[in-house]
Parts: sequence; C-alpha cells; structure tokens
Amino acid sequence: MRKITLSITMLFLVLVASPASAQQGTTVTLLHFSDYHSHAVPFYAEKQADMAGMARAIAYLKPLATNPNALIFDGGDMVNLGTAWSDKYQCTEWSWLNDIVDAMAFGNHDADYGADVFAKCRAEIKYPILASNVLDSSGKPVFQYEGKTYRVFDVAGLKVGVFAVDGPDFDKLVKPAVRPVDGATFGDPVKTAQEVVKALRDQEKVNAVVMIGHGMYEDNVALAQSVPGIDLIFGTHSHRKEELTKIPNTNTTIISPFQYLTYLSKVELTFQNGTLNKVNGKLVPLSNTLPQDPDIAQKVKQMQSDLQADPKYAPLFQKIGESAVELSTDGQFEGEGVLGDFVMDIFRSKAQAHMAIATSSGFRQAIPPGPITEEMLRSTMPYPNKIFTFDMTGAQIQELLNHSISRKGSDFFSQISGVRFNIANGQATNIQILADPAKSDYVPLNPTATYKVATSDFQAQFAAGYKEIFAKAKSTDTGFEIREETRKFLQANSPITAKLDGRMSAGAIAPSQLPTSGGVLVDPRAVSMVGLCLIALGLLARRKAYQQ
Repeated sequence: MRKITLSITMLFLVLVASPASAQQGTTVTLLHFSDYHSHAVPFYAEKQADMAGMARAIAYLKPLATNPNALIFDGGDMVNLGTAWSDKYQCTEWSWLNDIVDAMAFGNHDADYGADVFAKCRAEIKYPILASNVLDSSGKPVFQYEGKTYRVFDVAGLKVGVFAVDGPDFDKLVKPAVRPVDGATFGDPVKTAQEVVKALRDQEKVNAVVMIGHGMYEDNVALAQSVPGIDLIFGTHSHRKEELTKIPNTNTTIISPFQYLTYLSKVELTFQNGTLNKVNGKLVPLSNTLPQDPDIAQKVKQMQSDLQADPKYAPLFQKIGESAVELSTDGQFEGEGVLGDFVMDIFRSKAQAHMAIATSSGFRQAIPPGPITEEMLRSTMPYPNKIFTFDMTGAQIQELLNHSISRKGSDFFSQISGVRFNIANGQATNIQILADPAKSDYVPLNPTATYKVATSDFQAQFAAGYKEIFAKAKSTDTGFEIREETRKFLQANSPITAKLDGRMSAGAIAPSQLPTSGGVLVDPRAVSMVGLCLIALGLLARRKAYQQ
C-alpha cells in the first residue's frame, strides 16, 4: 500500500513539473493542393456547378497561413500549355499565393512555356520550389536553397522536413525544350529520396518527414516501400482522389486531393515529447457553399471576361455541341465511366478497329448537361492524342486487359470499346470482342486470332506496362486525333446522350456479357425462369407419383 501511495505521489509531481504541451501533445496542421492546371475560374465538378476556383481556395487558406502551427504546400502542375487561361496568363496566379504557400513541388507542366518563362515565374514568388532530383547539365540540383534541396520548417518547437522528387516518367514526359533550365535531367527518385531522408533524419534531426510530390501514385507507393523514414506523402500527378491511407508494408501515410482545387488535403500531425504518434487527415471539398476572397474573385472575373473577348481565344468559348446528360467520369478508375464509354466508341469506330483502349488519365473532368464549348472539351480532354492501331492476337488483348485491371484504382486503369468482360480475381474473364468492326455482334475472344486494336499514342509509347505489350505488335498511325474526332461527333450529332452499358463488370455475369447465338442474347433472367419452371414440373411429377 505504501508503494502505491509513493508511486501516485511521484506521478503527480512529474505531471506538475511537465509543461502542458508535453502532457497534451503538439499538433501541426498541414494543407496541400496539387494539379491546379490553371483552373482559376470555378467550374462544374462532383455533380455541382461553381466548384473550386482560386478565389475560393485563397479564402480558405489565407486564415490558416497566419496560424504559426500550420504549413501549406502546392504539389505543382500550376500551368498547362494549350488551355486558354494558361496560354494567356501563364503563371499570374503564382504570386497570388505569396505569404500563403510555404513550398511548391516542381510538376511536369510547370515549365510548359520554356526555361525563360519559368525563370520569370520563379522570380515572382517568395516560396521555394522543390524537386531534389532535377539536375542541371553539370549534374547539380537545380532547386537549391542555402545549399540544400529540401526545407526544414520550425513549427511549435518542432522541425518538419519537407522535400519533393519528380517521378521516373519525367524524362519522357518533359521534353528538353520545356525543362526548367537548358540541359536539365532527372535523377533516380528512389536513390535521391534515400539521400534526402537520411540527411533530414541524421543531420537535421527533424521530428517528421513530408514528401510533396510530383509522382504517379504507384511510384509513390514503391518509393515509400523502398525508403523508410517518410511519415507522410501528399499525392500528386495521378489526379487521384484518396482519403488518408496507410501504404502497405510501411509506416507512411498518403492522401491525394484530386485535381483543379476541387479538394484540399488537410492533415494533422500530433507529437508527444517530440515524437510523431498520430496522423489524422481528410479531404476538404471546395464546394460552392464556401466563400470566395472578394478581391481575387473580382480579379478572376475581369480576367475571364478579357480572355473571352480576346480575338485570339474567343473561338474557344463558342458552342461546338450540346449534351442532354452529364458525361460523368465517376467510376472510371475502377470500371467504365460515361465519358469514357462515349469517347472510346467514337474513336474505335473512326479507327475501324475491333476494340479500343485508353487510360482513364485522358478524361480529366465531367461535361455537364447543356452547351459544350471548345474550352470545355479541352478541359475534359487536355491532350489531343493521336490514334494508333495495332494488329494483336487475342492472347495479347488478354494481356492488355489484365494489365489494365492490375492498375485498378489509378488513372492508368483503362476505358474500352468493342470488348466486354468480367473482372474476377484480378483478371479479365468471359471476354467477348466485336466479330467485325463495322457490326455489333460479339464473339468469344480467340487467343490465336488477330484483331485490330486502337489506342492513343501516349498509351502505346509512354504508359508503363502497356507500351511493352504494344511493342510486340505491328502499329499504324491512323492520322486521326481522339479529341478532334470527338469534336466532330459533337458538332454532327448534338444534342448527344450516353449511359453506362455494362461493358466491364465484377461478380455475376451481366446479360450483355453472355454468349450470343445468331445475334440473340441469352438473358440470365430467362434462364432462371426456365429453371424455376423445371423445378415446378419436377415437384408436380413427384406429387403425382406420391398420389399414385
């Protein structure tokens, strides 16, 4: 009893002597957005009009920028060559984020207008741009501050180390003419991250390590699994919407805020005696119910008006078609999307192919019901993408579909046309394909038969996993572009309509996926009815036999 009394007394003295912050823990709030792509004007997203917009983002972030326990990060891809706002105003908004953003990652589009324009943009901002593996022609890091490629922020008596590396796809995505400096190259992101994390942990003695991009989701996962010591990754580049999740086989969490300021990532790191012991977070939608910063809103309104009045850009805001329904992107990272079905059917038909396949990454945002402008089409499909065809065996098509399914949940999952199948145990099953590109009859896929497959030049030449499969087949450049053919279809067929048709499904076989005979579908409901009739007849026969 005396020992217990002494222990309680000692515990009381320790609690009295300890500061309140040590007893209660310290929380650091981190905010992040990415893949803005010059979407200053609110737009239709998540089935809502007037979503997001730079004025709404600044209204939300500005009060947090004055919070000494908060940090705000930008994941990059702030501009996008080929979109009207970006082409006219380029990086104007970057300076609007001075005294709000603490650091920005270099994205693959941020030097779209060349090294000179990028240097001008960089000179107009107060916050650092980070990318430890972007090297100049002599092999030295381009983005250095006080001789370091990372930043250490002192927050509430704690040290938060922040860095960025660009993904392994940058060397092909970012052409030499649009790199941040002449002769720039991209070093190995995993090796670079290992060196940076070691420096942050061993030399800087940070309390937490945060990575802000810019890499594909799968590359970030692989990096976290190869580089221990990263506490949090803010997802970028994949335009992925994902709540806070623990990466398998790591102590690293990841959260991804989708695109275009539709969402912000908000994460709270809680420390106890300097040790990180809790990570909480969520996505914050910048819905149309949130206020806008009045000064920025007025500026954006005037700039948009000037843009639409500019003879160089005015044609982009003219009507090219109309939709009777929403062409939604919902579900396209795990199955078919309405927009994907619509566009894939157009370009498969134009290519006169048995099937068409293209990554969901090419379909960026939904088209709302109503008038469709050229600028809206470009926002939906930012890249024109050439149409290539390949002579492929059924076995190679099976390989393509299986690879797509392996990328389920990411924007490298593919949309398709001319083929239908079930997804079971990570494989494409019950595959059927058009017997003739000009007709609508489906037949079971023959592994040894040869079919014409249409895809985008991006998927055939750059998309990891797909390009290796396409490299085995003979290719033809059709001379057509996916976006151009979509535009022509809208102009000739509006108002258009579209809906899901079950070309991809999981679980039980859908009626549209069952074998056909003489062009007549076998409906499982009819099969079930026949079965019930047979059961009923059997019961009647048994009853009659019993009565006899």
